Amino acid sequence: ERAEANIESISIEAAEALLENDDTVFVDIRDIRELQREGKLPGATHAPRGMLEFWVDPESPYHRELFAEKKRFVFYCASAWRSALATDTVQTMGMENVCHMAGGFSAWKEAGKAIEKLEPKNR
Repeated sequence: ERAEANIESISIEAAEALLENDDTVFVDIRDIRELQREGKLPGATHAPRGMLEFWVDPESPYHRELFAEKKRFVFYCASAWRSALATDTVQTMGMENVCHMAGGFSAWKEAGKAIEKLEPKNR
């Protein structure tokens, strides 16, 4: 609840309207097995929750340039608990223009919105 009070939440409909926007990055923080099983929002980037702070921190050897871009970042997980905490965390780390998708992937799926399936990895 504390995290929810500090961050911006957007609806499924608002998120869908941002999907085609090149200045918006959707970040799926679910475990890779969840993505493989259920798919993800079309075009979303996967950033496992356990690596997020390392990828966001410019001082980290694991830093990903994507997170330094001046874009709007929409975080989501399965039901919006993890993404609320993640959004609060990256905001505290200095990221701006961040929000999370209320209801998470399960609400997106329930609303019948588009889902991108992951290609199976060859072993």
